[in-house]
Amino acid sequence: MRYQAAPQPVDPARRAAATSGNSTTGDASISSDGPCGTIGGVTRWVCPNCEREFASANQAHVCVPGITVSELLRRHPSWVSEIYQAVIEHLTTLGPVHEDAVNVGIFLKSDRKIASFRPRVRSVLLSFFLPYELTDPRIARALPVAAGRIAHMINLASADQVDDQLREWLTEAYDFNTD
Repeated sequence: MRYQAAPQPVDPARRAAATSGNSTTGDASISSDGPCGTIGGVTRWVCPNCEREFASANQAHVCVPGITVSELLRRHPSWVSEIYQAVIEHLTTLGPVHEDAVNVGIFLKSDRKIASFRPRVRSVLLSFFLPYELTDPRIARALPVAAGRIAHMINLASADQVDDQLREWLTEAYDFNTD
């Protein structure tokens, strides 16, 4: 059973930033006819309680306020930021990416979640979603999360590990999760 946290009050400063285009992904516009908008070219529903953005209206989620990517990365050693930059720089060359930062990590989304980036003590757990299971020694774990959707988890300890092979998998994940 999934529990939802009590609704949090909407921060007017966050709403103003979202509607003025000051999001981490660039251009933002929230339509006046409801809590929907286009963030960085990706249509999103904005939860009126927590101000986080999702692909579907009224999408189930744990309703907690998000934070900025820079807030999250400041809490960790510089190598975590270096890994994140290597991942996000590649993904943004493929098209718009929405960065949904919360206390546990950053969810990278297009029409659906492409990947999640979770800093840990000695590594970053990068998960990405593909329609099939990869067989590679770098994959620490692969879990089916839905029919035809498998999460692949890789532990990264340096930006050098974001190599051509990982960028290829991230490109596949982007294409798979973008309509």
